[in-house]
Amino acid sequence: MKPKIILDCDPGHDDAIAIMMAARMTEVLGITTVSGNAPLDLTTDNALLLTELVGLEVEVHAGAEKPLLLPPRHAEEAHGKTGLDGPRRPDVVRSATSLDAVHFIIETIRSIENVWLVSIGPLTNIALAVQQAPDIVKRVAGISIMGGSAGPGNVTPTAEFNVWADPHAAAIVFNAGFEKFMMAGLNVTHQFGIDEQTISDLRDLGNPVAVFAADLFEFYLSSYQKRTHGQRVPLHDPCAVLAITHPEIFQFEFRNVCVETEGTHTRGMTVIDERGWGDRPVNCEVEYAIDRDRGMEIFLETMRTYTAK
Repeated sequence: MKPKIILDCDPGHDDAIAIMMAARMTEVLGITTVSGNAPLDLTTDNALLLTELVGLEVEVHAGAEKPLLLPPRHAEEAHGKTGLDGPRRPDVVRSATSLDAVHFIIETIRSIENVWLVSIGPLTNIALAVQQAPDIVKRVAGISIMGGSAGPGNVTPTAEFNVWADPHAAAIVFNAGFEKFMMAGLNVTHQFGIDEQTISDLRDLGNPVAVFAADLFEFYLSSYQKRTHGQRVPLHDPCAVLAITHPEIFQFEFRNVCVETEGTHTRGMTVIDERGWGDRPVNCEVEYAIDRDRGMEIFLETMRTYTAK
């Protein structure tokens, strides 16, 4: 049985791939959007575009247009002005069902058992839902996020973008008391990278979804290589989906994770207790390793399914 998920996202190139994979590997109950890689109007349009592209008949609900306490910050240098620069952008026919993602999250979790929250953008919507309806924390099957790092950051030496963009929301979510909390941080997502061969493999598949993904990757790989020395660009967000559908390809460790919200040099850092002393309660399963080859096989197998009509 496919896991039931709410996908909270800020598309974003890697969010797009996560949506493509989730559409095939999970039962997506709805998509909620948040300001992050691009402003909210663009992330919402991007989510709608992707549901049309993959034939995913679900509601899209727009959410928070800014972080809880900070001004909005975006990632145009990585994802371009639209958040999905690269491919030819088709006209978006669909429209958002509502502008109240938080209400959708709360009511869906209250009405359906064993829902997973999959958060692959800043955690603003999830934090607001937890604040307004604390009971949902015990009702979900779990939460799987892409965010943080058990190592260096990307937007600062210590902070990863999704947590850095709204550290106060992240702190609320990490401290909420979820019984199952899985974290795909940069330390693991940097092990799951795509390269020119991945793009070639997608073009060989030839279906519209795979070709769109290849066009996305052309831009994403180029922008990444301009900013870093890496030959592979990390495919961050699909890791949060794979952690639910294929947990066997990851190495997890139970840890206490706190979010720094005020540090001059460390705001947005996920502070992970590696000591093993047992004096802090465990609140997270941190992913430390992924079987990259198997993960890529799963990704390409999933993209191949879009060939069949």
